[in-house]
Amino acid sequence: MSEASLEARIETLEARLMFQDATIETLNETVTTQWREIDALKRKIANLSERLQEAEAGLPRPANEPPPHY
Repeated sequence: MSEASLEARIETLEARLMFQDATIETLNETVTTQWREIDALKRKIANLSERLQEAEAGLPRPANEPPPHY
């Protein structure tokens, strides 16, 4: 291989490496953002679940509930 050919291949590899680094950084930011959103949603679901259980605990139960087929 000639020196010019080798140099061109190295430049191509360097360009690919820079592109891959940028892509990996973008993906990392995306995953981190999604992780934060998922964590916040899990906390909201847990909070809503607790509130629902508290609300259901405060409801009076029917004394003579008819069977479901009526």
